[in-house]
Amino acid sequence: MIILGIDPGTQTTGYGIIRLNRGRSQAIDFGCIKSPSKLKITDRYLIIFEGVEELIARYEPDVLVVETQYVKVNVQSAIKLGMARGVCLIAAKRRGLKVFEYSPSRAKRAVVGNGRASKSQVQHMVQHLLELDALPEPEDASDALSLALCHAHAHNFNSLCGVEI
Repeated sequence: MIILGIDPGTQTTGYGIIRLNRGRSQAIDFGCIKSPSKLKITDRYLIIFEGVEELIARYEPDVLVVETQYVKVNVQSAIKLGMARGVCLIAAKRRGLKVFEYSPSRAKRAVVGNGRASKSQVQHMVQHLLELDALPEPEDASDALSLALCHAHAHNFNSLCGVEI
């Protein structure tokens, strides 16, 4: 199974692609889709959409995993982030992918064991779990890999229980 994890953002959308084979996770690729802040927001959404579509075409993942949205203080930022999530979801559904969503705290709990782990802790554990030579950078890519690992753990657990997700 190939899992594409996405950490959406209007300027930087992190992605992480892993292969799950017999319960082991292996990193295939990770990085970021950059959409310059000087562009109109609608143009940035198009860059994100096309970037996700390109990743799907190149790696042919079985599922897309995206971070759920949470609202801190700024409602406008939450709306813009929701739109970035939406274009990722549309790109996945256009290609017939199953989509799964996990909260940041659930992804952190899956890789670190603590839902309030720091970004640095997540980076170090992702590096360890995927046996990477260096820390996965930037943090957005590390977060996307943690989402993919979260789904891999859920898939492995459900497989042991005889449940298909």
